Amino acid sequence: MTDLKKYTVVASGKMRDVAFEKLNAAVNLLGWQKGGRVPREEFEERLAQADALFSTGNIKINEELLAKAPNLKVIAQASVGYDNIDIAACTARNIPVGNTPGVLVDAVADLAYGLIIDSARKITLAHQHVKSGLWGQNKPFGLATDLAHKTLGVVGMGDIGSAIAARAKASKMKIIYHNRTRRPDDVELGATYVTLEELLAQADFIVIAVTLNPSTKGMFNEETFAKMKDGARLINISRGAVIDTEAMYNALVSGKLAYAAMDVTEPEPLPGEHKLLTLPNVTITPHIASATVETRDAMALLTVDNILAALEGKPMPAQVQAK
Repeated sequence: MTDLKKYTVVASGKMRDVAFEKLNAAVNLLGWQKGGRVPREEFEERLAQADALFSTGNIKINEELLAKAPNLKVIAQASVGYDNIDIAACTARNIPVGNTPGVLVDAVADLAYGLIIDSARKITLAHQHVKSGLWGQNKPFGLATDLAHKTLGVVGMGDIGSAIAARAKASKMKIIYHNRTRRPDDVELGATYVTLEELLAQADFIVIAVTLNPSTKGMFNEETFAKMKDGARLINISRGAVIDTEAMYNALVSGKLAYAAMDVTEPEPLPGEHKLLTLPNVTITPHIASATVETRDAMALLTVDNILAALEGKPMPAQVQAK
């Protein structure tokens, strides 16, 4: 049995307590439970002796960082996304990278479904109406729109996309989707595969659930918005850079888009004075899709399991595959 205490694991930020306790009991853990980032000089000193890196997603992991960690054997990040990590550079150094798919599917799908409902029923705006003292002041709030019998277009029908579709079916929505490839189980999912152009033209609501990569960066742009059905509603729980923010702003102002509801933005965090926030047809949440106690604990524990498995020479439960 491998003596894991001989290995030094460095954390880039504060870990969930359950993960800290489990990892600290198994290895020589150089944690950082104060919150925020480890001071740069101290972090670099720790990297020099690190066998493993527990990334909280708050750093850029590139060739420059890897050069400062000559003993690094594994990197595990407590998130599904890993666009902050240069996978090619890690692969060139034979450093496996772990992430946390699966465990956050339901939490993200719940928030996405909530944003779909909010974009239709204007829940956030209705709250602001009441809070502003306008209720009963002869200033009617106005009507919203139904979800039932509307078409939801899912761009990226992976685990999260299919979980969103399942929730939308409860609202009697028709589901269409676009993927790089057609899913063999789409009949069981009750979803119809279409081209992206067909989806844009038909969908009343579009939810983006793709990963961020060179092919998806900026995929929702001026040309894309022009192809959408007039008055469509856009929901994004993927990454902000998938959308051209300026083009979306123009589409919202012109009425091409009736509403946009997003948990991610470009830039991120979005400045409080950003012009998107001046619009009445926008809801933005601060990247909280996986931010539940249960889900964040599960993500952190999977990150620990990825590290321990790699240090023991075993397959990681969730390893990012080099492309």
